[in-house]
Amino acid sequence: MSVDVQNKPPKVEEALLPGDKHISIERQRIREHRTKREPTPTFDLSRIKHKFVVLSGKGGVGKSTVAVNLAAGLSNKGKRVGLLDVDVHGPSIPTMLGLEGQTLQESHDMIKPVEVNGLKVMSVGFLLQSQNDAIIWRGPLKSGLIDQFIHQVYWGDLDFLIIDSPPGTGDELISVCQNVDKLDGAIVVTTPQRLAEVDVRKSISFCRKMKVNVTGIIENMSGFVCPECGKHIPILLSGGGKRIAESMKIPFLGAIPIDPKIAEACDNGLSFLTYYSESDSARIMNNIIKPIVELESTIEVETNHFRLTKKKDNTMRIAIPIENNLLAQHFGHCNSFALLDVDVASKTVLNRSDIDAPPHQPGLLPPWLAKREVDLVLAGGMGQRAIELFGNQGIKVLVGVDTRSPEELAEDYLQGKLEVNDNACDH
Repeated sequence: MSVDVQNKPPKVEEALLPGDKHISIERQRIREHRTKREPTPTFDLSRIKHKFVVLSGKGGVGKSTVAVNLAAGLSNKGKRVGLLDVDVHGPSIPTMLGLEGQTLQESHDMIKPVEVNGLKVMSVGFLLQSQNDAIIWRGPLKSGLIDQFIHQVYWGDLDFLIIDSPPGTGDELISVCQNVDKLDGAIVVTTPQRLAEVDVRKSISFCRKMKVNVTGIIENMSGFVCPECGKHIPILLSGGGKRIAESMKIPFLGAIPIDPKIAEACDNGLSFLTYYSESDSARIMNNIIKPIVELESTIEVETNHFRLTKKKDNTMRIAIPIENNLLAQHFGHCNSFALLDVDVASKTVLNRSDIDAPPHQPGLLPPWLAKREVDLVLAGGMGQRAIELFGNQGIKVLVGVDTRSPEELAEDYLQGKLEVNDNACDH
């Protein structure tokens, strides 16, 4: 599946740089589909529970930074999250998440988003042969691309889809508001100074005209906290976001200070909320996204529903921490996990996939594995508190398992022959 630029006007085609033609890969196959009049598969957006667009009337306010960390923060809390970058001319999400150079694959005859630490990401940046390539398109072409990103990307079942839009109230944002069914709301980002304040008010007026609920406003770059003395310095003043919220009668979600670590994380392709989770700025961000997180009471309800469905076809998923293709005894600090789908009735291993473990963070693994639909964890040792947290997610844990390959351990479990020793980490 590729992005369809079949209806591109000749002048625009000539204006494109050579690398942009990568966007029309598999064009011949698309023509054949049309000749045969085969219907184009579309993704059912009802499988996404909540959809939010992040916007701002002003560029340079850190809107993409907010979108990335909002998505990462939700994912860290065990939610199934997708991040859609609809900034056609300046896609920055791949760079901010260290995904430059990633290519797209197919899934269910649709585009498969790129995945990092459980977060599903889609951006026009994945369609360029070089990060230096420019897309020289006018409105209709951009709208068509965004329509494909919304309806022909296989997101799977998601709790949240976060949509990062370019500055202003132009074609891209209009396309999102018109094409996304039941858009839950808009999160507006501003900086404290008056110049940004004027443009952001226009964004709120735009949302009201498009009948999109404004979830709230975030004031970014709200002063600078000195890393040496901790003193708060109002470089760009402060209070602009709160003034807008009060005058336009919308919620004020909070203010994020300038933090060198945020810029460092973006430049290094890291999620700030994931890699600097203990910082004061991360605490502020988590408080800001709290009202959005609370839209979902818990992931446990869905997880248990999925397991009830799976029991009908006698399959389950086993997670095993691994190192050098053997069970890793240090569960909380393993490099990766083997996920094995097994058939309980025939007692066979159906499939195995290996995924990188997330950065170490207390309490993260239970919801992280629950989001990946795991039913059982086999481990060498695990603390009692961690076992309880897995139990809260509906995941069974067996500890004291010896160091062998994941397939051997899964097969012994299915045959009822798995031997377990004392818990190597009972605390």
